[in-house]
Amino acid sequence: MPVFQQGALNSNALIVPDLYVDIVPPQNLVLNGVPTNIIGIVGTAPWGPVGRPVIIATASDYQSTFGPVIARRYDMGTQLSTAVQQGAQDFRCVRVTDGSDLVAQSSPAGSTVVFSARYSGSLGNQITVSLQPGSKAGTWRLLVALPGGRPELFDNLAGAGAAFWQNLAAAVNLGQGPQRGRSGLVTVDPGGATAVPAPFSLVLGTSVAGTDGTDGVTVQRLLGRDGPDALGMYALRGQKCGIGLISDAFDPAYWSEQAAFGLSEGVYMILTGPPGDTISDAIAAKHSAGVDTYAAKLMFGDWLWWSDPANGIIRLVSPQGFTAGRLANLSPEQSSLNKPLYGILGSQRAGDSETGQSLSYSAASLSALLSAGIDVICTPQPSGNFWGVRGGRNTSTDLATKGDNYTRLTNYISATLSAGMGRYVGRVINATLLQQIRSTLLSFLQNMLNQGLLGSVSGALPFSVICDLSNNPPTRTGLGYVQADVQVQYQAINEIFLVNLEGGQTVTVAAQTLPSGRPG
Repeated sequence: MPVFQQGALNSNALIVPDLYVDIVPPQNLVLNGVPTNIIGIVGTAPWGPVGRPVIIATASDYQSTFGPVIARRYDMGTQLSTAVQQGAQDFRCVRVTDGSDLVAQSSPAGSTVVFSARYSGSLGNQITVSLQPGSKAGTWRLLVALPGGRPELFDNLAGAGAAFWQNLAAAVNLGQGPQRGRSGLVTVDPGGATAVPAPFSLVLGTSVAGTDGTDGVTVQRLLGRDGPDALGMYALRGQKCGIGLISDAFDPAYWSEQAAFGLSEGVYMILTGPPGDTISDAIAAKHSAGVDTYAAKLMFGDWLWWSDPANGIIRLVSPQGFTAGRLANLSPEQSSLNKPLYGILGSQRAGDSETGQSLSYSAASLSALLSAGIDVICTPQPSGNFWGVRGGRNTSTDLATKGDNYTRLTNYISATLSAGMGRYVGRVINATLLQQIRSTLLSFLQNMLNQGLLGSVSGALPFSVICDLSNNPPTRTGLGYVQADVQVQYQAINEIFLVNLEGGQTVTVAAQTLPSGRPG
């Protein structure tokens, strides 16, 4: 009883009498939408892997992987912390250094054994290593600890002379089995040691002090380079980020490169102006940079006062993390306009709670910024006295593509199609194939409609799919081409809400039905 997958059996060539089972996969193929809440962050940190994206979910995850938030420019943890306060919980973090970062190292007194921090950075200078008698007689155990983290214990290390140090290095570098993997804090080089083991305790950094390598970091360094060994921003390629930001990269000379990356990768790049910027300078800088695309969102350089819980101080920080976190916590058809932001104590323009200032943006100022494709975080908002993004705009000055919703919904749909429709490549072109392609696309768009991502004011169907002989004539399909034409109408965002009020003792009110059903 041979079993075949569909397409592997030529039934016209069968001669031997037998039962042949042909497995047919489900014909109603469906598309599952890609996530839109992943934020890519590029910046500096005092610990952790350099140059490669790491999945982070929470602030505690970040601290254990990259160390604490540092009150300095380009700090990746600052952006992540402000984004987490808005509800974001899925990040791809890329640490960047200037190349001068060092790994903390120490050796026991009189020994050639070298203990090194697993990663470069100043946090490695806080790692302690101690050798003590083991649980079993005649053995030793190594305790590795970092303040605030869970200690690592490598127990029952046996051997004599060189064999002991080789066993210790293997345990730390490779692990002792499924329950005690390799150390996440240190590595060990036995260095040819043959001495009899004796108890010791040391702090890493006494031989070589660990350094962060941040003094020479520039925006250009953060952007990195493309290619097989991509660094910086380009390390986010293929990470499925819906939103991205380069920490504190306020130099206009590099805005266009970030926007181009966002356009090619389908990532909504959050840019920022320099702290203390003026409206006229911001508009001039944007025009000079030539950034006019739906792929980026430029936040005005009115930086925000934020209470940094890690350092116990109030700091002036970039608006990028707040904006990215708010967008990540919204469905892609939504706008950041008129949505509350959390953790903001004030701004450069408005001052903070201690100054007693309460300056707001005039309609003329907001009009100048938004018309130029520059958004801003401020208070009040249309629905109340809270901090929020005031425009919900990207950098495009095209009225049809200027909204957050256009960028995110377009990226969502295109990324989903890119991820799922490739299954039809290599299939035989016939009527069945065209029907299946159309059915898959219609099913995906119908699901979006059912979930409220699509809709229309009139109630009409907001999408159409054509994939038949009308756009796939034999002259095209004979060359191996198949074409599906998809039209999708997005829901607009209510930006200008106009209420016409006619009041007075001479007004004649027409009869109407009240919501309760009683005539009015």
